[in-house]
Amino acid sequence: MTNTLAFSDFNFDARLNDGLASMGYNNPTPIQQQAIPAILQKRDLIACAQTGTGKTAAYLLPILNNIIHAQKRHLNTLVIAPTRELAQQIDQQVEGFGYFLGVSSIAVYGGGDGVIWEQQKRALESGVDIIIATPGRLIAQLASGVIKLDHVEHLVLDEADRMLDMGFYEDIIRIIKYLPEKRQTLLFSATMPPKIRALANRILINPAEINIAISKPAEGILQQAYSVYDEQKEKLIQNILKDGKYPSAIIFASTKENVKKLDRTLRKLGLEAKAIHSDLEQAERESILREFKNKQLSILIGTDVLSRGIDVEGISLVINFDVPPDPEDYIHRIGRTARADTTGTAITFINPLDQRKFQRIENLIGREVEKGVLPEGFGEAPVYSPSTQKESSGRKPFNKGRRPQGQPRQGPHQKRH
Repeated sequence: MTNTLAFSDFNFDARLNDGLASMGYNNPTPIQQQAIPAILQKRDLIACAQTGTGKTAAYLLPILNNIIHAQKRHLNTLVIAPTRELAQQIDQQVEGFGYFLGVSSIAVYGGGDGVIWEQQKRALESGVDIIIATPGRLIAQLASGVIKLDHVEHLVLDEADRMLDMGFYEDIIRIIKYLPEKRQTLLFSATMPPKIRALANRILINPAEINIAISKPAEGILQQAYSVYDEQKEKLIQNILKDGKYPSAIIFASTKENVKKLDRTLRKLGLEAKAIHSDLEQAERESILREFKNKQLSILIGTDVLSRGIDVEGISLVINFDVPPDPEDYIHRIGRTARADTTGTAITFINPLDQRKFQRIENLIGREVEKGVLPEGFGEAPVYSPSTQKESSGRKPFNKGRRPQGQPRQGPHQKRH
């Protein structure tokens, strides 16, 4: 297939095409071009594609087309996702695509109070076409007898690698035992480690395989970094954000404590920033995400849960306050920007203890990331020398004011000409 392929070439129902047109969808992305025909042919599928490539629509569209042509309506599709945020966003996409179709869906997730449990229970009892669920809450609802999966035709595992990283393997196998053996199973993952292959071999039958840009950031992301000491990080964030060049930014920190501290610091500086973390009520987290998505909030602060759980277009900047512990998490973090063929900037702060971690990231993506020089008045930066740096070592000697070989004169947040 070529890039000239249009959604109309898939012979979707006219009502589904109307929904696509109303949402501004014209040409399918590469993952959609390859996945949709295989799904329409009722094949099992294992698909590996980087974040932001449109994989949600790649499976939702052919499934919705199947549902509206079904002779008898029942619970047709189960989508399992790792986080409540992702489950909610998939549910929102079903609502958008299915506006003209009369297809019903519900997101089933934990983290709320008894009221949310009862709301989900009542919706499930009344019957829906699609359930999008996190594993733990789905098992709880299954145990209560509210959900029957006897007639499910499609099972989708979205961000399967993340679910396995979070320890959901046994939960997934337990859920599958409730499903009919005759079904279509679709497994989507951003990476393809051996544990994903093992899961695929266990639950898929003669699957079609798709691999698109495995473990590589989108081409539209300008990746850059600073070698810094921890005490320089907050001042550097202020310097990067002070001129308003980036209308929409996400700052990732590796701990909840750093997220809270950054929240307080940026607010004191007068920046429109809010943090998402587990100490907030579910309603508060949803409200903050809504503000950010609607461009009422310009800066969002969070941990790696956000790197998989938020799908917002138009994010111009991602800042990694800490180097993520897993190189794959770096891909997901910076993948929040430059989505759907747009461009964006990703800046990472590397303290001396994180230099070896960042080198592993560079090895994964197959390139060195540009290292910027701290602005005047910041003091001296640690030398970036991961080959000699031990992750458990202390503070490195200062750079004596000299620019390390190969580093640019201008900082990475300055415009390129």
